[in-house]
Amino acid sequence: MPPARPRVLYVSDLAYPARGRRYCDEDIFLTARLREEFDIALCHPLDAAALMDGFDAVVVRNSGPVLNYQGAYDAFREQALARGIRVYNELSGKGDMAGKQYLLDLTAAGYPVIPTVDRVADLAGLPEADTYAVKPKLGADSIGLEFVPRERLPELAYGDILVQPRIDFRYEVSFYFVDDTLQYALHAPRPAERWALEPYEPTDGDREFARRFVDWNAIAHGIQRVDACRAPNGELLLVELEDLNPYLSLDVLPADSRDSFVASMKTSLRGLIER
Repeated sequence: MPPARPRVLYVSDLAYPARGRRYCDEDIFLTARLREEFDIALCHPLDAAALMDGFDAVVVRNSGPVLNYQGAYDAFREQALARGIRVYNELSGKGDMAGKQYLLDLTAAGYPVIPTVDRVADLAGLPEADTYAVKPKLGADSIGLEFVPRERLPELAYGDILVQPRIDFRYEVSFYFVDDTLQYALHAPRPAERWALEPYEPTDGDREFARRFVDWNAIAHGIQRVDACRAPNGELLLVELEDLNPYLSLDVLPADSRDSFVASMKTSLRGLIER
């Protein structure tokens, strides 16, 4: 009798209306390819906690901003940790999985990030800029993002918001990792078109930049996207460390690169299940 195939619960909100992207297409592709080696069931994030006990692992993919169902997500995390459920990505992530506190922590530690503060007393430490980005600590997908002039900054309600100078960047670039291995990079050459992505060949310096954040996050099994912007002086600065449910833009890749990514994801997921 052949060995049983691992059972995987794949969590996605197929109907989430992402701007400039079709999450459902990516999840249809990934579940079809994962089904080659795993028994796959797909569910909405609100159903994951009730169903997860019957599976060898839970894969959280394009599940949408958890702000839309924060209570259910918190309950899912709590129950998964308490019951030893294998979740992919692992729930130990320190990036967006845990909110935006990491931007403050990395700023304080001297990492190359867009300078970030959350207290009016620290505003003097920010670089001068015409406008500043203000976003909630528990934000995602640009929800709650606002741009304000410097004179308005002292009026804001601090504690639950982050303030950053608005960077006049040359372009944005994203680095996509499975576990600690860089799979590919994409960039948006036109700043006004964030999701008009094209393949990007990273330099050795780019690779070192992205790896610093993946090493810091220390997720053994999972997918991470390191989002950065190229400042006018050529320096890369971290924008976000997506370690919860990063959209992968697989449709932009050539077929061989997609195949390579899927093979790496299968190996990573099997490693999580067999550990």
